[in-house]
Amino acid sequence: MKGISEEPQYSIGLLEGGTALCDVIDNHIHEQSLSKKTAFFVADLGVLVRQHVLWQTHMTQIRPFYPVRCNSSPAIIEVLAALGTGFLCANKSELELVQSRGIPPEDIIYSGACKQVSQIKYAAKNGIDLLICDNEAELRKIARSHPNAKLLLQVSSETSYQDEMSMAFGCSLKDCRHLLESAKELGVQVVGVRCHISSTYDDDVYIHAISDARCVFDMGEDIGFNMKILDIGGVCSSIQLDKIKNAVMAMVELYFPPSSGVSLIAEPGSYFVSSAFTLAVNIISRELVARDQQDHDDPSPNDEPAFKYYLSEGVYGPFAGKLAETLITAPSVHKITTLDAPVFCSTLWGPSGDDMDQIVEHCLLPELNVGDWLLFTNAGAYSLGQPVCTEPHDSLTPPVFYVICSREWFEMQGNGVTQETTLKNLIPYFLNSCQTAAAFSVPA
Repeated sequence: MKGISEEPQYSIGLLEGGTALCDVIDNHIHEQSLSKKTAFFVADLGVLVRQHVLWQTHMTQIRPFYPVRCNSSPAIIEVLAALGTGFLCANKSELELVQSRGIPPEDIIYSGACKQVSQIKYAAKNGIDLLICDNEAELRKIARSHPNAKLLLQVSSETSYQDEMSMAFGCSLKDCRHLLESAKELGVQVVGVRCHISSTYDDDVYIHAISDARCVFDMGEDIGFNMKILDIGGVCSSIQLDKIKNAVMAMVELYFPPSSGVSLIAEPGSYFVSSAFTLAVNIISRELVARDQQDHDDPSPNDEPAFKYYLSEGVYGPFAGKLAETLITAPSVHKITTLDAPVFCSTLWGPSGDDMDQIVEHCLLPELNVGDWLLFTNAGAYSLGQPVCTEPHDSLTPPVFYVICSREWFEMQGNGVTQETTLKNLIPYFLNSCQTAAAFSVPA
């Protein structure tokens, strides 16, 4: 079956009979408390299914290509593959990961901004022909190492901003003609444009990017290229999905109507995985901070000292997104407290003691002790490296426990949603990978 490996490397728990995600977290925290305490993720694969259905409802014309760097968990890759998603890979390790899951080369885009020659040759050898390019140096490397490549020219508009965890790459509009002419001279095909639309919600960014893409399409067609793919760039959230539907699609229909024959793609990363993952981390140390040592004028609502809490994981682990200025939201406390319990100004730090290892600069929490647990929701984006471990043991990466509720299980067996998508393709795989545990049960 396309995109599904025959031997799963992980297991999936089915939630049945009112069992909720919080029950799964409680169960694993209890198990951790009986031995050593290790951070872990719980991932609800049903979120991917729901986000896919939402995408199909609002963005029927646009095929998603998932950026693997956002979350390289094998379960995520395989579920999205079964749902019909393509993949954006930034390096050889990501290409190998996706290919190991049975993804055909035509569903892969090699997107690395600065590609090694050996990795370009690897893409050529494995039939991965669709590459992204934004400068002449890259163009010449591709021409020498992958003559059959088909390029998407990455264009940066003057009004665009940086996208998730990336530097500002892209060819300016005024330089596009020269790059297109160079590609023609080198015999490399250019087949479309990748817009560098960021996570900003400014309508002007979308308007300028799509209109610039139309200009590049016209240049390419004048030079003799068959321009047929428009990549509108990253999509971070459901909010941005509404923005694209309302702002971008009007521009797309104006400049790239269905009669043009242009295929539309986008790159939803955080959109799929962020809310699917919850990270549980325990406190390993704490410090009481005197008022005159605090950074905030109003450190706590009850005029009390503040606390510094050190967690078992930090920015050199699952909170790595903080190093790229990704906002880490305040956690919830896995501890029973009274409604009138006082809260204190708190800062959260990783275990390294490094000045850069600050996770949350300021939040209000009840007084906590070593061994207490904190839960971070929306933890699925840029928090998991390779390899992802699948059992709770010492590792650089916390283990991931995958779950899906029985209602979505039955939906995937033919009720409603399945008739509109490829979800039924998941069923044989889930049957092979499900486990029974205290908090989970497999429906009869």
